[in-house]
Amino acid sequence: MTIMKWTAIGVVALGTALAGCAQTPHEQRTATGAALGAAGGALLGQAIGRDTGSTLLGAGAGALLGAAVANSSAPPGGPDMCRYRAPDGSIYVAECDERYYRGGY
Repeated sequence: MTIMKWTAIGVVALGTALAGCAQTPHEQRTATGAALGAAGGALLGQAIGRDTGSTLLGAGAGALLGAAVANSSAPPGGPDMCRYRAPDGSIYVAECDERYYRGGY
């Protein structure tokens, strides 16, 4: 039980850390869905299988399902937004234009 408890805590901590790496709200929603799905799947896998393999399988399946559901349920966004670096070195976000697609940013 102690190993499963620490495994579940580790999965949630890793998912939370990776969710912080997302750049756009859409990516954040998907990463959060994956983290919540992994936590729920790990708990369900442990409850059903009562062993480490079931817990890990449940966490993996839950992460995939959570990410898929969160990604597909996101509200449709507006135009694609890109990050640019101004000549003075500051970074700003603006609608993607030809500079981005040609690599001239």
